[in-house]
Amino acid sequence: MLGVGGSACTDGGAGMLAALGARLLADAGRPLPPGGGGLVELAEVDLSGLDPRLADADIVLASDVDNPLLGERGAAHVYGPQKGADPTQVRLLDAALRSWSGAVTRAGGREAADEPGAGAAGGVGYAALAVLGARQRPGADLVLELVGFDAALPGAGLVLTGEGSVDEQTLHGKGPAAVAARAAAAGVPAIAVAGRCSLAPERLRDAGFADVFALTDVEPDPQRCIREAADLLPQLARHIAAKWLV
Repeated sequence: MLGVGGSACTDGGAGMLAALGARLLADAGRPLPPGGGGLVELAEVDLSGLDPRLADADIVLASDVDNPLLGERGAAHVYGPQKGADPTQVRLLDAALRSWSGAVTRAGGREAADEPGAGAAGGVGYAALAVLGARQRPGADLVLELVGFDAALPGAGLVLTGEGSVDEQTLHGKGPAAVAARAAAAGVPAIAVAGRCSLAPERLRDAGFADVFALTDVEPDPQRCIREAADLLPQLARHIAAKWLV
C-alpha cells in the first residue's frame, strides 16, 4: 500500500524509481542530478535495473487527489506554488515532467500521465502507475472503508468533517469531500469546519456539503486565524450549534 499525498518535490516519482534501481541519463550517458528541474535534460530512462521483487508485488496507490501529471491541473501547476515554486519554475517543472513521462513511455512504461492520481505527491503517483503497475484507489474512500464509516451513519443526525482550506482541491479526492458525498447519499447532513472556504455555495451543495463554517467567518484576519485557532473554534462551534442543533 503506497499512500501518497503532499510532497516537497515535483519530480514525477523519478527519485523513487532511481532508489528502486532505475537509471536516469542525460546526453552521452551522464547521470542526472536529483530533483524535478533536472528532468528537462533527460535523454534516456533505463528500467532494466529495477528491483526484481517489484514484478511480484501487488501495489495499491492510495491517493488523496485525482489530478493528472501534466497541464493546468497537473502536479507542477497545482502543487508547485504550494511548495514555493514561482510561475517560471512552474512552467519549467511542467516541461520537465512532460519530458519525463515521454522518456518513461519510450523505456516501456505505461502511458499514465492523464490518469487520476498521476499528479499526486509531485508525480509519485505517475511513477507508481506507469512503472510499478500500481492500482489506484481514492485514499479517502479506502480510509472510510477501514474505519467503518458507512456502518456508523445510520441514526446519525449530523456529520462534522473539515480541513484547513475548503477549496477546489477539496473536491478532487480529499477526505472531506468523500465524507460529504457518503453522508449525503445516506440522507445525513454533512458540515465542514475549516480555516477558510473559497468555494461558492452551489459548488458546496453539488459536492454534498450541507454547510461550511470557517474561522474567517468570525475573524477576517487569516494570520490571526492561524495563530489563535484554538480560541476561535469555540466561537465557530456556537454558530454551528445555533444553526444546526437548536
